[in-house]
Amino acid sequence: MSRNLLQDMVKIKTPQRMPIKERPMKTERERIPIKLKQNNKSPNKGSKYRIYFVALISVIFLLFALSFLFSGAKITIVPKVKEIPLNNENLSAAKDSSTPGLPFDLVVISGEENKTIQGGVVKDIAVTATGTILIYNSYSSSSQVLAIDTRLEGSNGKIYKTSKKITVPGMTKDGKPGSIEVGIYAAGSGEEYNSTPLDFKILGFQGTPKYSKFYGRSKGDITGGFKGKSSIISALDKTTAVSELKATLETKLLKKATDQIPSGFILFKDAIFLSIDDQNVSFTPDKDNTTLVNVKGTLYGFLFDEKKLTTKIAQDIIDNYDGSEIYMPNIRDLTFSLSDKENISFADVKSISFSLSGTPRIIWRVDEAKFTADLLNKKKDDFNQILSQYPNIDTAVLVIRPFWKTTFPDKSKNIQIIVNYPK
Repeated sequence: MSRNLLQDMVKIKTPQRMPIKERPMKTERERIPIKLKQNNKSPNKGSKYRIYFVALISVIFLLFALSFLFSGAKITIVPKVKEIPLNNENLSAAKDSSTPGLPFDLVVISGEENKTIQGGVVKDIAVTATGTILIYNSYSSSSQVLAIDTRLEGSNGKIYKTSKKITVPGMTKDGKPGSIEVGIYAAGSGEEYNSTPLDFKILGFQGTPKYSKFYGRSKGDITGGFKGKSSIISALDKTTAVSELKATLETKLLKKATDQIPSGFILFKDAIFLSIDDQNVSFTPDKDNTTLVNVKGTLYGFLFDEKKLTTKIAQDIIDNYDGSEIYMPNIRDLTFSLSDKENISFADVKSISFSLSGTPRIIWRVDEAKFTADLLNKKKDDFNQILSQYPNIDTAVLVIRPFWKTTFPDKSKNIQIIVNYPK
């Protein structure tokens, strides 16, 4: 028993071993990142350089592709320009465009203006009626001269006379009657000669085949006839009234003429003439101490084809002119002067002589299509040689894209021509 007790005591006194806390082991998952972090520094840097290299190559390729996408040639041109003074340069033109030389067309517009004047001295007066008619020739292709005061019988049975000598043109080749306009006046005074439009026969042809083939028709009413007491206005009042009416009529007819000018034609402001005969100025007295002043007139204008006139001027003033296409932006500013205008019968004029003064600006046109065709697929070094074949060009600036290309494109759509024409 004592032995057991001793053993128990010994067991009790033996110190108990404290459990040792083991340090937790790092797992594989925790250790691996440390390893990677230490060993992957060099591979990451290499990857970055590879990305930069690929990006650089891509940009270079893109720029190269864009350079070809937007490749082409651009030529900016300044055309040849000259200013040559004209000092009464003499020219001639014919109405018949089929004849050689410079042609012209004649603008013809008629109209009338009137106004009433108050006052004057009351007297017994007699005034003849006046009007305008067209006389036709359907007899033959030969023209017919009619003397001044040729007697005409109106469809109202009254007799009228022509106010001037005329030549009635013959029939055209297609059988159209020739015609001419002329003023008429009544053989007697009084209101009974006033009338709406009439038909006329030429009394001098009565009993001949011409009687039915020559005829006349009024252009508007026949007016102005008066007989009785009325006021007589002074000569000064008449002159003043007629001057005012002429100015008004000319302005009105000029606007009509200007509005009718076709594109590409020139009507010089000095190539317009208003014709008003004494027979086309009437003073019609009234019973209420007034006088009606009436003015009839016809505006004639010489119309020129701009291109043909430009060419004619160039032929006359440019030394060794080769026929190149040109234009003159200020050609309408030239001064036109008609020769011997006092002796011209505007109604039947066939040819004219005139002069031009001023300083036209002559600008040569460039044949862009031909120039482009000459450049196709040519070497860049040949540009100056090709340019020398175009005397119409003053200067030219060439840009070829991309800059390293040494030849022009082989398609015209890739060659851009810009011509800086002066205004």
